[in-house]
Amino acid sequence: MKQKVVTKAIIKQDEKILLLRRRGGRPSIAGLYELPGGRVHINQQPEDALEHAFNIHLGVSSETIQLDDVMTFIDPDDRELQYLFILFQASLKMTDRDIELSDEYDKYVWKQLSDIQLGEITQSTQQLLGLVSVPFSSRGEEEVVTVPDAKYATCETVVSYSDGGSRGNPGPSASGYVILDEAGKVLYEGGSFLGITTNNVAEYQAVYLALEKALEFGACVVDMRMDSQLVANQMNGIYRVKNPDLAAIHHRIQELSARFDKVSYTYVAREYNKLADGMVNKILDEHEKSGN
Repeated sequence: MKQKVVTKAIIKQDEKILLLRRRGGRPSIAGLYELPGGRVHINQQPEDALEHAFNIHLGVSSETIQLDDVMTFIDPDDRELQYLFILFQASLKMTDRDIELSDEYDKYVWKQLSDIQLGEITQSTQQLLGLVSVPFSSRGEEEVVTVPDAKYATCETVVSYSDGGSRGNPGPSASGYVILDEAGKVLYEGGSFLGITTNNVAEYQAVYLALEKALEFGACVVDMRMDSQLVANQMNGIYRVKNPDLAAIHHRIQELSARFDKVSYTYVAREYNKLADGMVNKILDEHEKSGN
């Protein structure tokens, strides 16, 4: 399946959301409104891509840009094309209220969420704004739907939740993970005390430990789930890994991932990662009690 990474932004003014109407395009988007944004190209940071889209399609600059969510969406015009949407909350500079649209759009409106009609916006915009049920969103584990490919039907597919924590950041740190079968039965749980390090190192190390255990008992498809947006986004190639300490672990995870048929990385909300979080706290508590 092909994939495109695209930025989108929710821009509000007086509690109204900015929408742009497509001048043309594919049947599923022509003449419909959507959120501002643009495609992320190779070696381009999402924030830079969004700022570029503002300049090209709106003729304005941003004042603030803040990451909100990451979602996937299957193109209704091409079922083999998956969009990875990086959603931001953004605002425009006060001097940039005079919007000048590019040729791709013929109209813009400011609308309150309650006034937006489903028939006037694209399907992806409906889901980005939470106006319809979202079966694929990263907003919570219960919303993540995994449909295994036919070629993986004979493989053992597992779901792994991982977490890492540091009391002090940097401070005493631990990584924890829980591996479940597709029915939700716990197969393995474990973790490790890491000594003095940071939260991010602990989060990455948890992913590595979970994959190491999954490989040990012969799993060939692993659905990795974590509550660290940083790790999920970097493992999915959305953000570059600039920290040298994280880059080393990132590289080891990539090497380990290559030994499986398929590994996916999904961000879930913290409340859906309680099992792995519990392992982290258990390890840290035991370390404190031992006085080591």
